Amino acid sequence: MDFLKRIKILVLFAFIILVISQINAHSNTDIGPDSDLQKAFKDSYAFEKNELYSSAIDVLKGVYNEKNYEINLRLGWLNYLNKQYDESVKYYETASQLLPYSIESRFGIINPLAVQEKWDKVTEQYVAILAIDPQNTLANYRLGLSYYYKTDYANAFKYFEKVVNLYPFDYNSNLMYAWSNFQLGKTKEAEMLFKKVLLISPDDASALEGLGLLGKK
Repeated sequence: MDFLKRIKILVLFAFIILVISQINAHSNTDIGPDSDLQKAFKDSYAFEKNELYSSAIDVLKGVYNEKNYEINLRLGWLNYLNKQYDESVKYYETASQLLPYSIESRFGIINPLAVQEKWDKVTEQYVAILAIDPQNTLANYRLGLSYYYKTDYANAFKYFEKVVNLYPFDYNSNLMYAWSNFQLGKTKEAEMLFKKVLLISPDDASALEGLGLLGKK
């Protein structure tokens, strides 16, 4: 048993070293206050504040390094703001490839994909996020919404249930969990949940509607 424990510790240590080396490999180490990279980022924030998104993009392109995670992530955001959605996806995907365990880059990709109504690709990103972080409440909730509006109530139920277990007094997840139970014919559970929503948000119209449909208003 001691031998197996030592092997597990060595494997974990090797994994940590790999992650650290990966981060170092894809970040520019010259980030001091006088560096070109630091100045470019500072200028890009100033341009963004004034909604000069094209200028913010151009200043970062002047120091662009395809292996730099931070530049790709920021260019993904700025191109999204500038309504250049294909470009935004491209930069976010590059960032995601550089650091595969990055959740922020995947949430970033979702923004331009959603504007383009590429819902299947949006779903793929939420699934990928949950593969990295199964307890991520935002991804679970939004994936639940995606399934609910596709009328796939069984899958919606599964994701809303997870969020409610993590945040038992959260308004949005309880409401959608209640409606998922209602759609699945679980009337007692739906009634209980609609009443809980009214504790969180008294006189809530959606909860009252649900209770009305159950004949419990």
